[in-house]
Amino acid sequence: MALHSRICEMLGIRYPILLAGMGRASTPELAAAVSNAGGMGILGAASCGPNQLRAWIRRTRELTDKPFGVDTLLPASVRRGPKADNTGVSPRDLLPQHRQFAKQFREQEGLAELTEAEILAIGGRDPADLDGPPLLTKEFFEAQMEVVIEERVALYAAGLGSPEQWMDRLKANGTKVLCVVGATRHALNVVKTGVDLIVAQGHDGGGHNSPIGTMALIPQVVDAVAGRVPVIGAGGISDGRGVAAAMMLGAEGAWIGTAFLATVEAGLRDFQKQALVDGNDQSTVVSRSLTGKPARMVRNKWADAYIEAGVEPLPMPYQGMVAQPVTAAALQAGRADIIPGFAGQGLGMIKSIRPAAEVLSGIVADAERVLARAGSFVAA
Repeated sequence: MALHSRICEMLGIRYPILLAGMGRASTPELAAAVSNAGGMGILGAASCGPNQLRAWIRRTRELTDKPFGVDTLLPASVRRGPKADNTGVSPRDLLPQHRQFAKQFREQEGLAELTEAEILAIGGRDPADLDGPPLLTKEFFEAQMEVVIEERVALYAAGLGSPEQWMDRLKANGTKVLCVVGATRHALNVVKTGVDLIVAQGHDGGGHNSPIGTMALIPQVVDAVAGRVPVIGAGGISDGRGVAAAMMLGAEGAWIGTAFLATVEAGLRDFQKQALVDGNDQSTVVSRSLTGKPARMVRNKWADAYIEAGVEPLPMPYQGMVAQPVTAAALQAGRADIIPGFAGQGLGMIKSIRPAAEVLSGIVADAERVLARAGSFVAA
């Protein structure tokens, strides 16, 4: 019995397992390793400027002749522009006081004050992109999409938001289009745009996710789209049992992130990978402290500082401007207590750092074994 669904034919892959497009962690090396092992590798390019994104795509092509995809963010809230709150104050107006909060935190934790150049270098920003549009702005997203279209990637994944305005150009290139959603209404909206696949990612997942639990979300999205497009399950799926469960709920594959973070190829620092191995089912928290949108991460002092101070983080992209000097300094210092990284609630199932191909083969074998014995629970 081999793990298989119609998305294998759609995407030209052996197993219906997709690497989640985790920003900066799903590198060319990791994406290629997953694709070479029979899954669908996806670049986590959310913070890659257009020049770096093009370089990442071409590097991945050097490492694999198998299909792979690109994941970026397309948040409608950013593309519409900032809104003032009910007091009439805009997020931009609040930047100085939030930067002061970050400065006080940095000094309290003994973190270095870095130059802008140092911050960008630690964050992995390509110098060729420094004169381009500011990170996570409307212009930044649009420049990324031009590269995705020009490079004719096999799969484009919108990790947040809708790619509707680019759909005709993507489809003309033969690019398959996937959207990650966290509610049935979002699924229904993106189906209308002509997407090929939907990832239903529940609250259990790492990074930006849904307020709805994975077990509840997947079958409701499956029912809502009624077979019009395949649904892929996501959120806390860290082993083959999770894949099997998602497929029993109607999904036709799994979008997996955290399990691939603790791999040799993942673009994390060693201390961040070790934080994943050391974590358990109580080690994560959902916070807006890094990006301005709710995201699940390994619990850390930066997220806790906002809770303790009773301060509301700014919306995207402004919160990133506040957090970046802190997170860069913490990365430089190897501070797992401040920047351990994003992770889902399946964290406790990660026991060691392994090659990505080994992780994938283990997930597939476990899923096949669990699905093969599913019939034993039904009496003849």
